[in-house]
Amino acid sequence: MRCSQIAIVVCWLAGPGWAWGGEPARVVPLWPEKPPGETEAIPAESAAPLKAGQRKVLRLTNISQPELHIFPAPAEKATGTAIVIAPGGAYNILAWDLEGTEVAQWLNSIGVTGIVLKYRVPRRPGTPKDQPPTVSLMDAQRAISWVRSQAKELHLHPNRIGMLGFSAGGHLTAWTATQFDRRAYDAVDVVDKSACRPDFAVLVYPAYLTVKGKPDTMAPEIRVSADTPPCFFAHATDDPVPADNSVQMYLNLRKHKVPAELHIYSKGGHGFGLRPSADACSTWPARCEAWMQAMGYLGEKK
Repeated sequence: MRCSQIAIVVCWLAGPGWAWGGEPARVVPLWPEKPPGETEAIPAESAAPLKAGQRKVLRLTNISQPELHIFPAPAEKATGTAIVIAPGGAYNILAWDLEGTEVAQWLNSIGVTGIVLKYRVPRRPGTPKDQPPTVSLMDAQRAISWVRSQAKELHLHPNRIGMLGFSAGGHLTAWTATQFDRRAYDAVDVVDKSACRPDFAVLVYPAYLTVKGKPDTMAPEIRVSADTPPCFFAHATDDPVPADNSVQMYLNLRKHKVPAELHIYSKGGHGFGLRPSADACSTWPARCEAWMQAMGYLGEKK
């Protein structure tokens, strides 16, 4: 079942008034052939069922064919900036609308092309639960390289390719932003000649950035250096995924004199996405837009 078909089914089950984020202008396979790193087949892609009390979110799982879903910025607003979006889901599912297509539509409203990355989940057999899945990093690195390699065709500035991730997708974004000097796969074609370093990163309630039980110690794969791109963080104090994840990476960025902005809200919990609420955490998109403007990412396309 294709993503659009799954969305229609889930929307129908959710009832009237439920909108999931719209259709992309273009869907591109991420790899020319079989993605690297696969050792055995997994079940067919599907939408994970909702559990009692869960909010209405389209949850995709069993992703074996990674894709880029491209939402171009309107021509009259386009800044030449693009952001690859990594939905969260504990590396088990992808919160496809809440942290994907809805985010792309917001980015379009501020002149940014949103590109939702359908990366491989869940963890493949043999991947320890306490380690992030390398196949997801492969997909993220390839996505940044692909967008940069297509900058001219997509009317983008090749030095304004950012990445934005939520929860596990926030970890994937941080991993990609600090692991660009170690590509996780052998180059497969000319796309991989383009750099896989995002020019900036936005991390919203990122998970797994610190060692379990050691909130003041960064996870070994998050290798912050002076070459790490500028970062923006948004997190809630009452998030069961501790805000220490954002705080510690922010402090490491400061240590290396990398520009960064950190917003810790008193309330919001986990998984608030962009959906409006009475909590101040729902203002993070406006703060992020102001940060991108101040950093020069929303200026006129060169």
